[in-house]
Amino acid sequence: MYHDRTLAKAVRADPRPRSAVGHGVGLAGLGGVAAWMAAARALGLDGPYAALVNVAACAVPMVLWSLLVDKVHRSPSTGIDWGAARPWRETIDGSLTKLAGLWATWAGIALIYATGRFYWQGHYTFAMWCLGWAAPVLFAASVPYVIWLDRRLANPRDGAWHLGAWITGQAGVEREAIFAHLRSWAVKGFFLAFMLAIVPAGFGGVMRWNWAWHPVSIAGGLITLMFVVDVAFATVGYLLTFRPLDSHIRSATPYAAGWAAALICYPPFVLMEAGGPLDYHPGTAEWSWWFAAHPWVLAGFGAVLVGLAGLYAWATVAFGLRFSNLTNRGILTHGPYAWSRHPAYLAKNLFWWVSTVPILSTGTLVDAARATLILAAVSGVYWWRAKTEERHLSTDPDYVAYSEWMERNGMVPRVFRFIRGR
Repeated sequence: MYHDRTLAKAVRADPRPRSAVGHGVGLAGLGGVAAWMAAARALGLDGPYAALVNVAACAVPMVLWSLLVDKVHRSPSTGIDWGAARPWRETIDGSLTKLAGLWATWAGIALIYATGRFYWQGHYTFAMWCLGWAAPVLFAASVPYVIWLDRRLANPRDGAWHLGAWITGQAGVEREAIFAHLRSWAVKGFFLAFMLAIVPAGFGGVMRWNWAWHPVSIAGGLITLMFVVDVAFATVGYLLTFRPLDSHIRSATPYAAGWAAALICYPPFVLMEAGGPLDYHPGTAEWSWWFAAHPWVLAGFGAVLVGLAGLYAWATVAFGLRFSNLTNRGILTHGPYAWSRHPAYLAKNLFWWVSTVPILSTGTLVDAARATLILAAVSGVYWWRAKTEERHLSTDPDYVAYSEWMERNGMVPRVFRFIRGR
């Protein structure tokens, strides 16, 4: 469960957590996932290709809803002026410059993938297979896409253009625009490979799950299902970063602390894996072991864990097409973000505490103390992540307004104030 990603938040300036664009698109994606998983289960399709179709089944309804119902392509935040398309001869030079910057960026990411042995081992081999097949298609499709889009952009000179201009020795290059561009693609390159790597395992697990009438079996199947939903939406978020969908990256965090706090939660840098410095599992056992002789206690723990996994998945679904780590892709205020600024982190950490029960030990009291302290340190890492994300997002006035509203009215901040006696 270390693969939580969030806190780029999406879609409107109004800081009040009431009905907003974003509810429908998430439900559309859920509908697509449910339909395909039901069909795949009936047909016995549990392989990696079926898992990829699940991602497509999530993406297509959301794209259609976004364009046909929410009409996100008309949003001013896209930077597109649909009524003032310029002749392509006026923009072609800039488009070619932008393509040079874009292709150079992709070449750099490809070089990192090719060099890192980690990307050619285990689950990552599937991600590299996917990206290898997609690369020539993206390369060819980028030409008409950039030429078409540049004719309609109010300001086509984005970070890709500035990088291309620097490569080709043109004037007017802005270094910060290049750095912002590279940070955004670093996020996309790092996390998209990770997401593609974990897509098949969870999907196959749900398709092959033997739903025995037992609290542990039921809870385990439902929890795995929640994470399949989470992974499908998150993968779509990293794939579909397009201005016409208003799902482009506005900014990626420029703070080293933000990158450090996030990267230590993911391979190959993850500190929580077995044998890592923040591995809290030695000397512990899962809830299903401790309460195996008490079915009603198992049922209660299972229900709590399913609820927490559901909240975690809901926090991802609420983003629709805009899920991403370390970025601002617009400010989200609906769904679980009407209750808390960090519902995914809260749900994830509570899940670990409830499922592990670190104060109980299969070894000694020292083992229990160690497990409890190390899990507290893990929760501290997520507190650090939350704070670095708030620092980045606070450069957006919409997030400042949302955060101030949440501090006064949000359910979770109010609970914590009550606990502290404030």
